[in-house]
Amino acid sequence: MSTAHPRSREIEALYSDHHGWLHAWLRGKLGNSFDAADLAQDTFARVLAGRMPASLVEPRAYLTTVAKGILVNWYRRQALERAYLEALAALPEPQAPAPEQRVLILETLHEIDALLDRLPPQVRRTFLLSQIEGMKYDDIARATGVALVTVKRHMKQAFSHCLAAIE
Repeated sequence: MSTAHPRSREIEALYSDHHGWLHAWLRGKLGNSFDAADLAQDTFARVLAGRMPASLVEPRAYLTTVAKGILVNWYRRQALERAYLEALAALPEPQAPAPEQRVLILETLHEIDALLDRLPPQVRRTFLLSQIEGMKYDDIARATGVALVTVKRHMKQAFSHCLAAIE
């Protein structure tokens, strides 16, 4: 007699029935087995940590949806790392950070990216125009077609979000 929780049995069955298929699907998207294996594991970890529907009529469609979200984050992370490495390559050798610093910088960039990703799109755009592009609030209002008071509200929301993340 098994004492495993019914949810555990469902996830175990989902894993054993569909892991090979999901790995192959991801391998087709990524072009390599190593990253596909990592992302397949990440997909099942997210399923395990989240709320799986009570009954899965289309388990592969469900896994595909979860995996696509993970895949998008993976691609964004790869693009961020490439951009950072390209910026490093453009620096003169004495200015390039040590390998340990590079790892810390990349981790920080990933955390900032994840933090900004949790902002509503218009708030994120306003914040980036201000902080990265150096635009003044009036210019942001004109560029985005919103009122100055909206730009100020978006900036307040973005700063509050950032402050809450470090507390």
